[in-house]
Parts: sequence; C-alpha cells; structure tokens
Amino acid sequence: MACDSPPERMDAYVDGELSASEAASVRDHLRTCPSCASDALSRLQLRRKVADAGVRYPPTSELRNKIVSQYSTRARPRRLQWAILTVPALVVLLVILSANFFVARQRMREQRFLGEVADLHIAALASASPVDVLSTDQHTVKPWFEGRIPFTFNLPDLQGSDFTLRGGRVTYLEQSPGAQLIYQLRKHNLSVFIFQDRAGEFGKTIFEPVEFQTFHMETWSEHGLRFTIVGDVNSADIHALSELVRGAG
Repeated sequence: MACDSPPERMDAYVDGELSASEAASVRDHLRTCPSCASDALSRLQLRRKVADAGVRYPPTSELRNKIVSQYSTRARPRRLQWAILTVPALVVLLVILSANFFVARQRMREQRFLGEVADLHIAALASASPVDVLSTDQHTVKPWFEGRIPFTFNLPDLQGSDFTLRGGRVTYLEQSPGAQLIYQLRKHNLSVFIFQDRAGEFGKTIFEPVEFQTFHMETWSEHGLRFTIVGDVNSADIHALSELVRGAG
C-alpha cells in the first residue's frame, strides 16, 4: 500500500472489510511506515468513540412500574375484568422485552470487547516498538511485569511447540492495565491479552474460537483473570496456543 493511497483503504482496514491477504499487506506496511501507523491509530480511536456514543441501555424497573401504574390508574371500573387479564399480560411482555434487551446488551458488550482487543492488537503491531520487553525467555518476560500491573500470571513452556515468544508490553483496556504478550507462528504475530476480570462477567466459560473482522479470537476467564488470544491465523492455531496458556495455570 502506497502512503498516498486513498483514505478509504485505511477505513476498510480498520473496519475489517478487507480480505485476509489485503489486510496482511496493510499490516506489513504499517510496521514500516510511521505516518500510516499514526493514521490507523487515529481511525481506531475515532471508531471506538463512535461506538461508545452509541451504547443503549435497557429500561429501568422504575420505568416498568410507571407504565403498569399508569395503565392501572386509567382503567375504569367497568373494565376491571379486562384489566385483570391485560395487566399480567403487559407485565409478561415487559419481562420478555427486558430479557431481550439484556441479551442484546450482553451480545453488544461482547462484540465491543472483541473489537477493542482487536484494535489493541492492530495498534501494537503497527507501532515501531510492538513490545516493551523483547525476549524469547519466559523467565525474563514474566518478572518484567512485576510492579507494572496489579496481578501475576504464568507463561507456558513452548518447548516442542511451533510458537515463539517475542516479548510483552503493558496495555490498557477501559483504563485498566493489563499484559499483552506477542507470540510468533510461521511469521504470523499473535497477541495474548490478560486483564483482571473483577466482575466475573463471563465466569469460567471457555469460548470456542470466533472470527472477528480478519482475525480469529478465543477468550475465557479463570482465576479472576480474563484471557484473550487474537491473530490472523486459523482457529486451530488459536486454540492450540490457548491450550498452552491454560495449561500454564
């Protein structure tokens, strides 16, 4: 990609609308062009602000009570029997709507999380210095994070695997510090993100690899931490690395 190429191409890359080969070409270019890397980061930040502005919230219990109260007040005595049948139905309808809002909000929150993690992965690889500690030795990388993030974690032993540790960096998600570890597999870079999971929002559920934009991702929570792996490799490779990370305990 030439530096003077149309901005629509960068928009398509940030929005995940390019093919896998086109996206890989852009990523290779971003590693060597500070101007385009800065442009990509600006567009990612703008997309995140737009997403934040579009968040919707389900109706509160006060609103539901107000609707039921108003309906009951307006019901005339001669329609009491009709109201007795209708009010419970209205309550059931509100419960169903609330449940649908909750499911939709949960799905939106998950998609937003995956999008923000994908943005962090792209931003790191577009940076001139994708890692703060450069080492293939897990016993060098893990101690480096001590005092820099408010939790500890274990790194897997990669002996006998096709993965190589490149290093790590401190990153932030919703102003919370976490670890980003960069691994390499057949010239492809994968990120392993680790953040605190204070709310226990997803419990210990392990999600199967999912496709998001041009990446495959897998995320799970355990021991109060949220792990997410993202990379432009196939789902089997993502799952293989997640098995190694989970095995490190």
